[in-house]
Amino acid sequence: MLRRRTVLAGAALAAASGALPAPRTARAATSGAPVRIGVLNDMSGVYADYQGPGSVVATELAVKDYGGQVAGVAIEVKSGDHQNKPDIGAAIARRWLDLDGIDMILDVPNSAVALAVADLCRQKNKVFIGSGAGTAALTGEKCSPNTVHWTYDTWSLAHSMGKAVVDRGGKRWFLIVADYVFGHDLQKSVTEAVQKAGGTIVGAVRHPLGNADYSSYLISAQASGADVLCLANAGGDTTTCLKQASEFGLNRKMQIAGLVVNINMIEPIGLKDAQGLLAVMPFYWDMNAATRAFAYRFQAAHPRHQMPNDMQAGCYAATLHYLKAVAKLGSAEDGRAVVAAMKAMPTDDPLFGKGMIRPDGRTIHPVYLMQAKSLAESRGNWDFFKLVGVVPADQAYRPLNEGHCPLVAG
Repeated sequence: MLRRRTVLAGAALAAASGALPAPRTARAATSGAPVRIGVLNDMSGVYADYQGPGSVVATELAVKDYGGQVAGVAIEVKSGDHQNKPDIGAAIARRWLDLDGIDMILDVPNSAVALAVADLCRQKNKVFIGSGAGTAALTGEKCSPNTVHWTYDTWSLAHSMGKAVVDRGGKRWFLIVADYVFGHDLQKSVTEAVQKAGGTIVGAVRHPLGNADYSSYLISAQASGADVLCLANAGGDTTTCLKQASEFGLNRKMQIAGLVVNINMIEPIGLKDAQGLLAVMPFYWDMNAATRAFAYRFQAAHPRHQMPNDMQAGCYAATLHYLKAVAKLGSAEDGRAVVAAMKAMPTDDPLFGKGMIRPDGRTIHPVYLMQAKSLAESRGNWDFFKLVGVVPADQAYRPLNEGHCPLVAG
């Protein structure tokens, strides 16, 4: 499924957005062709509610807030459904880059698809920004001068959660893992983090993508003697697993930690079954006035009137920063030059605040430890989490010298 939306030049800034006004352009693009952004994700499958149309909405809001044009040309946003299949994702990306004039591909949940798209963007010298993508390999051995990894990664989620939960007394862990690159990365990282913090992994099981029945996995978790059940999966898999864990009563016997949890997972199962769940995320819609202002605009524009999660917020923030770099250069033609300009400028937006992009392409910002509220604590729909801890930006991501990125000297 492909669709195109053109955001007309001169769109007014929404007063409540908190977004920065569009900067002056450096010089007009010589070709006169629009700057084209392709949002590539799962529009119809297990991740559709977690990125899907919401990532397109967030990207379009960023384009609108920027002013609808950059370097003297209009900005177009196009979307595609990769169906969680690397061959389909790569085919869409190749067509976009070869035939449709796409300058930047954004979002791309599913690590296998993200790695394929990142490689294509490097070959074609265009920009890839992973917001929904999870694998830390994008800023490690698979890093690229054409890639920026914006919102989160498997190392950050696992290490932030592992240390925080062990420090809170959760010593014995059982892992339920999605059986593909993303889940494997999470399992490796959380095992390292838990053991480093003094905990133990007492067992782990792997499940296929889009699994419907977790009963055998949950029975194994219950029999393991673990005091922490860690879900190293995402999207609909996490939602289904959480709901079934509650039906088994595991949330009353074990601390449940979800490595990739956001508000979209709480809505379908409800706080009664989710209360006490621990999660780590770099953005939550109700953190401050600026995040709330964006969230209400997003909700009004979303086809299902959902609130934004961190990955959708990442599409907004990354698009703003990308457009600033294009404006600085006066053109989107040279992807490596655009990414270099993005790295040279501090990041600063109303959703993630001030930060930076490291030489390996990793965007640096704080990560927050959140806990699902009790029914008594919640003020109503979408009021699902409370802040219980902060991982500072300089501790939230893998140290630069440990990633083995070829772009990093030494």
